Amino acid sequence: MFGTVDLWTYIAATVLIILLPGPNSLYVLSVASRRGRRAGFAAAAGVFCGDSVLMVASAAGLASVFAASPILYNAVRWAGVAYLAYLASGLLVAGWKTWRAARRGAPAETGAAHAAPAPVRGERPYVRALVASLLNPKAILFFVAFFVQFTDPDYQWPVLSYLVLYVILQTCSVAYLSTLIVAGDRFARLFRERRRLAAAGNGLVGAVMIAFAAKLATG
Repeated sequence: MFGTVDLWTYIAATVLIILLPGPNSLYVLSVASRRGRRAGFAAAAGVFCGDSVLMVASAAGLASVFAASPILYNAVRWAGVAYLAYLASGLLVAGWKTWRAARRGAPAETGAAHAAPAPVRGERPYVRALVASLLNPKAILFFVAFFVQFTDPDYQWPVLSYLVLYVILQTCSVAYLSTLIVAGDRFARLFRERRRLAAAGNGLVGAVMIAFAAKLATG
C-alpha cells in the first residue's frame, strides 16, 4: 500500500519497539504521576512533536549529514547526554526533598502526608520532552534504518510511503503514552498519600535517566 512492504511486520515491530522503556516514555509517566493528566499530556505532546521532527529530518536525509560529519553528530549526542543528566538531577533533587519532608512530617494516617510530591523546579513538561526528543541523534539514524526496510525503492512517491509509516508509528505511540498517562494519574493519587513512595519513584526515574545518559554517551 502506497509503496510500503511487509506492513503487518512493520506494525508488529513498531508495537514492540514502542513498548521498550525509553527516556521519553519514562518522563511522560513520571510527569503524569507527579502532576496529573494535564501535565502528562503536555509531555506526550512534546514527545509527539519531537519525534515528528526527527522522522521528517530522517526522510530529508539528515542521517547522511550526521554520517558525513562526526563532529556534528557528537555535538548533538553530548548535548543530549547533558540534557538527560539535567532532567535526572531535577528528579533526584525533588525525590530527596520529598523524602526529607516525609521524615519531618506527620504519618500518612493523619492526613498531613496528603501533600503532593515536591515539584521539579521550573519544569515545563512540553518543552522538556520536546528538547529531550530532539537531542537524540541516534533516533534519526534509527528511523532511517528502520523505515527503509518497509519501503519499496521503486515506488514513484516515496513521501507517501514514509507518511503511511509515520502515521502508524505515531498512532501506536499516542495510544501507548495515553495509557501511561492514565496509569501515572492513578499513581499520583497513591503518591499523595505515601510521600516516601513518591520520593522513591522520583529517585528511581532519575537513576534510570542517568543510565540512559550513560548509554548515549558511550554509544
